[in-house]
Amino acid sequence: MNSDEEEARADLRKQFLHTGSWYRMSSRQSSLLSSAAQLRESSVSVLFCVLVVALGPIQFGFTFGYSSPTQSEIIEDLGITDSEFSLFGSLANVGAMFGALACGQISEYVGRKASLMIAAIPNMIGWLAISFAKDVSFLYMGRLLTGFGIGIISYEVPVYIAEIAPQNLRGSLGSVNQLAITTGMMLMYLFGIFLNWRLLAAIGIVPCLLLIPGLFFIPESPRWLAKMGMMQDFEASLQVLRGFDTDISVEVTEIKKSVASSSNRATIRFADLRRKRYWFPLMLGVGLLALQQLTGINGVLFYASDIFESAGISAGNVATFSLGTIQVVATGAATWLMDKAGRRVLLIVSSSGMTASLLLVAISFYVESAVSEDSSLYGTMAIGSLIGLVAMVAFFSLGVGPIPWLIMSEILPVNIKGFAGSAATFANFLTTWVVTMTANLLLSWSEGGTFTIYAVFGASMIAFVSLWLPETKGRTLEEIQSSFR
Repeated sequence: MNSDEEEARADLRKQFLHTGSWYRMSSRQSSLLSSAAQLRESSVSVLFCVLVVALGPIQFGFTFGYSSPTQSEIIEDLGITDSEFSLFGSLANVGAMFGALACGQISEYVGRKASLMIAAIPNMIGWLAISFAKDVSFLYMGRLLTGFGIGIISYEVPVYIAEIAPQNLRGSLGSVNQLAITTGMMLMYLFGIFLNWRLLAAIGIVPCLLLIPGLFFIPESPRWLAKMGMMQDFEASLQVLRGFDTDISVEVTEIKKSVASSSNRATIRFADLRRKRYWFPLMLGVGLLALQQLTGINGVLFYASDIFESAGISAGNVATFSLGTIQVVATGAATWLMDKAGRRVLLIVSSSGMTASLLLVAISFYVESAVSEDSSLYGTMAIGSLIGLVAMVAFFSLGVGPIPWLIMSEILPVNIKGFAGSAATFANFLTTWVVTMTANLLLSWSEGGTFTIYAVFGASMIAFVSLWLPETKGRTLEEIQSSFR
């Protein structure tokens, strides 16, 4: 590649970088404030950035929460079948798989901010297509487009947060990603009680309409800037994230060393993946994000009303909204605990509680199928299945939901982050699609058997985490990634 082509590529990458140039400085200021004041200033700056990009996962929650409250209305208004609506619901995962395949390369080429801007466009077009749909083809097209945008967002947001956050706040700030997803789902369930499906789809555009201008006021990821050789922008971005009066020299040195080390092996071949420093974090990222979905959470949420009715409990949009509220509360608790209890312990507790809850639901359904509906035991088992479902959602949100995305953003080496992040994200949405497509069939076969299968995967996650997952709390990204060498 000649020098003119290199300059053109560099200009293309930089087109989004100097937005929000209020943070660019001519010189670094010395540290004058106390350590507590520095942390407070840093936290406010980073928190603002996190709140802006959290609009992306709110969009994620809107997308995956849309199907539940709109099913009966869409089927009636457009005259489609239940199977056509099921396909409509699953197409978000198909679109997200394509987005996952593209997100790594897009992110590495134009940066984290620009990738989020790119992801917002198909999301908005998709929601408009759904809102104005006259037949099922527009529904399908809109669902695929929103899914494609979500596939990019689901990778970019946790990576951006991990790359800007101080090590002592990275867990709490990283779990904001899942908190925003559950908040988006809860809001969609709430709005679905009062609004028709077309207006609900129009509201789906709002997070992206706010996200695009918000991105103009936050800095690009300093680690991405350093990797691309944009050292002036790298130090300026890191300075505003840590506070204008904070000495960033130690962190600058660590990041530069990490980037210099990875640049010696910038091109990774498949043969290189045999080295532990590459295959082990890739295995952890793919394994955690696949097992997260194989525990059946999205199948349970998608068919929550049917499951409750099978248990003899009347349920509707209000009950679904209640589940969404429980998710938000439990994820909020995880945000508070993440940097106190640590990722590994919290994930073991979460997956253990989830497995026990799944077994309770399975046993309840087994017993219900064996006794008369008039017996007192049948009513007791119905209550047991309800408690198990609620506990499952709560334990999932406490750790299994937020932690795999956080771990993925922490452990992947910088020079394979694009490829490995795409692989892990693709695995997540592939398993999500498999679970949602098979859940109804499995539930028709055996409710107890279905939840037994999910419980086996929950137990598999306990073993996976106990055997292989290292603790990442309180360590810099460079320390975490170098530990795999």
